[in-house]
Amino acid sequence: MRCIVGLLVFFSLSPCAATGQVVPIADQIGSAVLAAPGASRADATVLGFNASGDMVTLRAGTNGLICLADDPEAPGFGVACYHEDMDPYMARGRELRAEGKERQEVAEIRTDEVEASTLPFPMRPTTLYVLTAEAGSYDPNAGTVKNPYLRFVIYVPYATGESTGLPTLPVEPGEPWLMAEGEHNAHIMISPPRE
Repeated sequence: MRCIVGLLVFFSLSPCAATGQVVPIADQIGSAVLAAPGASRADATVLGFNASGDMVTLRAGTNGLICLADDPEAPGFGVACYHEDMDPYMARGRELRAEGKERQEVAEIRTDEVEASTLPFPMRPTTLYVLTAEAGSYDPNAGTVKNPYLRFVIYVPYATGESTGLPTLPVEPGEPWLMAEGEHNAHIMISPPRE
């Protein structure tokens, strides 16, 4: 069984130690930054996995963008990048998932903590980039992903359809829409049509 590098935003962190295989650091970095805009890749911080399967900083960056390597236990391939101000919120989600909490419970706990001001959440727009593909689609020699799908999320805390002029449900493929209307984590979803 090959250790495949998944999206860490919501899913638990699972070590690669079960298979005894570790994805090389250069491959974790090379694939993680593919979610970032091209001009931001070289200076982004990258979080990934060490030989014990623990999440660690693989590369310190300087541009305020944090990229996550693929989860070795998640199906498929998925990497993500987000602004550093989102890191406490994203890290808390990973922590709760590692404790075995389900997605809805994670959402409720984080909401309670943000509202109690015990979990920092940026009160200005911030961006998340998510790139997914089939398992084994990353080619480390070429530094590319076969048939990647990149979507964009722009957090706009407490925004509403009325305040943004956006629909609050997806209407047309690729058309921006507002998810979690009125919530701290309200965000504009931009999901380009799949080719």
